Amino acid sequence: MAGKAAPKKNLSALKRVRQSEKLNLRNQSRKAEIKTIEKKLESIVASTPKEEVDKQIKTAMKNIASAASKGIIHKNTASRKISRIAKLANAVAQKA
Repeated sequence: MAGKAAPKKNLSALKRVRQSEKLNLRNQSRKAEIKTIEKKLESIVASTPKEEVDKQIKTAMKNIASAASKGIIHKNTASRKISRIAKLANAVAQKA
């Protein structure tokens, strides 16, 4: 009795796995960056001048919107995060 032939490798599936691993790492990096920006904003609000805070807020909103448009985070999550940042910005504006 002849031995069974080895099953063929599905090359496209292997490539897809490699691609998804790469994308997963990239997405994790972007999510971590967003979280870091949010925490940084919360900490600098009280001690930093208004102009610097406004600049940081603008950067944060841009990064979050970009991540949502690329599908890294859900659009509703992005809207919620941006809304919270805007609320923070309004609080800073009223203090000054």
